[in-house]
Amino acid sequence: MEPVQSTLRKWMQENEHFKENYIKVKQKVLSDPEIKEFLAKYPQLTEKEIEKNLIKLYEYKTQSKQCDHCSSFGGCKNMIQGYSPILHVENNEIRLSYEKCHNRIAHEKQVEQQNLIQSLYMPREILEATIDDIDNDIERVSAIRELINFIEQAKSDLPQKGIYFHGPFGVGKTYFLGALANKLKEYNISSTLIYMPEFVREMKASMKDDSINDKIELFKKADVLMLDDIGAEMQSAWFRDEILGSILQYRMMERLPVFLTSNYTLNQLESQLAATRSGVETVKAGRIIERIKQVSKSVEIIGENRRE
Repeated sequence: MEPVQSTLRKWMQENEHFKENYIKVKQKVLSDPEIKEFLAKYPQLTEKEIEKNLIKLYEYKTQSKQCDHCSSFGGCKNMIQGYSPILHVENNEIRLSYEKCHNRIAHEKQVEQQNLIQSLYMPREILEATIDDIDNDIERVSAIRELINFIEQAKSDLPQKGIYFHGPFGVGKTYFLGALANKLKEYNISSTLIYMPEFVREMKASMKDDSINDKIELFKKADVLMLDDIGAEMQSAWFRDEILGSILQYRMMERLPVFLTSNYTLNQLESQLAATRSGVETVKAGRIIERIKQVSKSVEIIGENRRE
């Protein structure tokens, strides 16, 4: 009998502690200023109703309200990350629900905006570029002006023409594309950035898994298409005519802008595109250049080599 009696006494002692703790928690909850203010709005709530929903009131009290105790979305302390508790009454019964907090809304907006930039093989430095960080050198004034003009027009209506940035190595042509893409996402305009040498390899590899047509459609229909370092890739008549030509033709017909960067002027690029393993194909290269002129405006960028 002794073990049973011992167990019973222990349970009664623990139960007594539970009652004491419960009373302390109840007093703490009901003395909370926010809880008191809430209950004062609903004098019809009985003590029994309040007692029955004490756990809800406790949960509300211990949660951060609209990030008042959270430094960021990642540092959220609440039971449901990124959601703030709300107390309300329905049919004389206390209800507890949750709404998105300020940090979660800001986080979702950031993720949504970042998803507006799709990239093929572009370095992080470019994907984090900003207009404000572009050096305002005298040699770049014309290029910067054209970039700003495009952005200003895009606020109301997406321009039909992008820009063909050409100039020597290291003057920041690619950085211009990244800065533009990050600015456009503020207006919910998507951009697709493509590093041309890798783009050629990507297209060739896509022939093996039959994904090439889906990818071409993506590049055709992006709000703003950006082709970086055109002319640096190994030329093939197939890629020039069937891939690049098809994309440019669609965007020309649909009046969708294309941004390009190159170390070549358009005349030099034409010669580069004409030279393939099949020989020199001037007419077909000229057709690509005409399409580029229809979807972009040629602008030179000069200055010191920033890579050095």
